[in-house]
Amino acid sequence: MRRLRFVALLLVGACTLPAQRTPATTSIDSAARLRVATFNVSFYAGSPGALATALRHPDAKQRAVAAVIQRVRPDVLLLNEFDQEAGDAAAEQFLALLRSDQPGGKGIEYPHHFHAAVNTGMQSGLDLDGDGRRGGPGDAWGFGAYPGQYGMLVLSRFPIDAAALRSFRNFRWHDMPDALRPVRADGTGYYAESTWRQLRLSSKSHWDLPIDTPLGRLHVLAMHPTPPVFDGAEDRHGRRNHDEIRLFADYLDPARGAYLVDDQGRRGGIVDHASFVLLGDFNADPLDGESVPGTVQQLLDHPRIHARFVPRSAGAAEKSRTDGPPNDGHRGDPAEDTGDFLEPASGNLRIDYVLPSADFRIVDGGVFWPAPGSPDAALAGASDHHLVWLDLARLP
Repeated sequence: MRRLRFVALLLVGACTLPAQRTPATTSIDSAARLRVATFNVSFYAGSPGALATALRHPDAKQRAVAAVIQRVRPDVLLLNEFDQEAGDAAAEQFLALLRSDQPGGKGIEYPHHFHAAVNTGMQSGLDLDGDGRRGGPGDAWGFGAYPGQYGMLVLSRFPIDAAALRSFRNFRWHDMPDALRPVRADGTGYYAESTWRQLRLSSKSHWDLPIDTPLGRLHVLAMHPTPPVFDGAEDRHGRRNHDEIRLFADYLDPARGAYLVDDQGRRGGIVDHASFVLLGDFNADPLDGESVPGTVQQLLDHPRIHARFVPRSAGAAEKSRTDGPPNDGHRGDPAEDTGDFLEPASGNLRIDYVLPSADFRIVDGGVFWPAPGSPDAALAGASDHHLVWLDLARLP
């Protein structure tokens, strides 16, 4: 049985700024550059509607998350683990919180936002977790106690073309050529054939969401693949994580992505000339952790992606040192970590990413992980993931 390495089911990355520099709180020149970020805020509740209720009277952690966003001031921001509820109650409450000054932050306005249904908590009617029963979090298309738990929310200063959305929430894992189907030790499939043919690949959803920015139309490719743990020798979650990430790698290649059919009935991948940025908590570190080897390299080595710039922080490097094992045995640069996980089998990892298309120039970037003693140190514990950001500009 593989070791369990996370305290919470879903991981989201933490990034900080080189030499523990905090991005300016004044707005950047949006005509010249665009600040894009991802942040796993762990805003999920125990029951439907509870997040909206909690945000009416936000606690210190929720205010700290708002303050982090106000300090970095992204133009476009993906939030992972933000419950998707009927109506916009939770989103509207959080937008109101962002508009008001928080300790350490100045109010910020996001005129446009987007959320939509996800697979978490949506019952499959099948016995996916193999416990002999149907129903419960483990038998949902994506692990969750109720529909929309651990959802995704996009905030933007610029107009979102929701009518042009492409999503892959309903795409079946079976329909991916050469999918990494989980198998038992005897070589038989972990899932019965009838189940395998129905199983959805995306644990939440995969979105291609166009936003019209001063730099032109930007396709926000948002996802939050399942963590590669909480399973057995069949590695069903590790394999799913690999293929969830592969979906967007194939989406960027017209030949490899020809098999894809989105929820809107359109076939194929993104057009060749489109500008994009991949965002999210991918739950896959390039060198450490328990993901299938080469999982995130499907994106980091992709010819259409600019991945040479790696966001860093002084806070991550210091936390790795003070936490000790198992970080001492990690192969990756600890300054590149984005998630702060104390459970002994895990350690800190780089799992959150902002990956732009190669037609952008990266002007700046970092991870908001303040080092002890820095002016923003009080905000370091806002989430076990840290906000990752990049400033993008057009190539000359």
